[in-house]
Amino acid sequence: MSELPDGWAETSISVLFTFKYGKGLPQERRNSSGEVSVYGSNGVVGKHDESITNGVTIIVGRKGSVGEVNVSPEPCWPIDTTYYIDEFHCQIPADYWALFFKSLRLGQQDKSSAIPGINRDDIYQLNVPVPPLNEQRRIVAMLEKLLGKVNACQQRLENIPRILKRFRQAVLAAACSGRLTMDRRNNSELSAFNIPVQIGYPETEELPSEWRRVFLVDFAKLESGHTPRKTIAEYWDNGDVPWISLQDIRQAHGRVIRETKLMPTMLGIENSSARLLPKGTVCFSRDISLGYVTVMGREMATTQHFANWLCGSKIHNLYLMYALMASREYLIASGQGSTVGTIYMPELKQFTIALPPLAEQVAIVGRIAALFKLADQLETRYQKAKAHVDVLQQSILAKAFRGELVPQDPNDEPASVLLERIGAERAGDVANGNQRKRKPATVMEQKRSTRNRTAKTPKLFD
Repeated sequence: MSELPDGWAETSISVLFTFKYGKGLPQERRNSSGEVSVYGSNGVVGKHDESITNGVTIIVGRKGSVGEVNVSPEPCWPIDTTYYIDEFHCQIPADYWALFFKSLRLGQQDKSSAIPGINRDDIYQLNVPVPPLNEQRRIVAMLEKLLGKVNACQQRLENIPRILKRFRQAVLAAACSGRLTMDRRNNSELSAFNIPVQIGYPETEELPSEWRRVFLVDFAKLESGHTPRKTIAEYWDNGDVPWISLQDIRQAHGRVIRETKLMPTMLGIENSSARLLPKGTVCFSRDISLGYVTVMGREMATTQHFANWLCGSKIHNLYLMYALMASREYLIASGQGSTVGTIYMPELKQFTIALPPLAEQVAIVGRIAALFKLADQLETRYQKAKAHVDVLQQSILAKAFRGELVPQDPNDEPASVLLERIGAERAGDVANGNQRKRKPATVMEQKRSTRNRTAKTPKLFD
């Protein structure tokens, strides 16, 4: 460890804390009307009317969400997938140490190759820098201000994917109802950012006079896919036929696909019900991952999970892709089956779309592409901003635990003295047999004890 700031000291985690094992509490034993939070590795998992901790508690994921850190401001019940700390000797602030444990990324201490988990003995051996007690409190107060701003920024950023998704849905709905190209018919101007949001299947919507609602099978030929036998090696070894799977279409949803994960041989295609479909075929997933759609960028084959549309001269394949995307929620809802929704071929033959003249289809495709490109650019900027904010949070914590966030005060009691007091207090607990047995008599007493101990400590966790 690098040179410590003035007044700081270094010690092992075992000197400061006891990581206690959580206690199992099956769902059937819990009293869900109780006020005590039950914590699992990743946070609150229920309620109960009893607690097993002594007030403010740090909970660390031991199994499952390994190394995840949560803080309960009141007595709680951590279950047996967790460790917990509920003894903070000499009033060291729980919020400071919870944030410090987060920065340690304790999940990386996992040494189990079979079942992910962390051993507390590995944690106990970690050496940590300890600031003076008053500096710990100043750091917590500063972190509360800074991380509060970072958290507020993160919350605002979290709204962006939802807004962009809604924007794309609104564009598709407007495109497939005639509203997106209203200006072409009325010689007026239409702002893309003033599109009314109407999401779903627009069958009842009044269409422009030049448009028609038609059966798709009257304008595009419907083909199914097939899978060559996986057990025959020569059907797959060194294949060169792009073959669209559900994984491929999930990744290519809403765009042209040119590459696939699996490549069967032409021999496999010829000896199955599969067939090569021409470039431009619209591929729609009709079961399992229902409602995904792409357009083939070259000759390809597909699995049996797809309905494939070979567009005729009066329908643009990209317009059809967008029309299917606009109707996705309707199509998903129409799927049959209690476990996995499936749209069967007879149902697809009854599927209708709103079809404009071909020239307007081309205009619609261009406008959707431009608006989606804008949305993609905004999404890229969102990803960069989110990554920057995440790095900023880690940077703030790193500065805090290096002693660079707040100035040192020479009047503070040195951390070495604090460690001596902690050692004496813990030794006294052991001598008196209180280390594991001390517990307020009632939950209300525990809560009063918690409020008294945390009255001057800012809270960084909800």
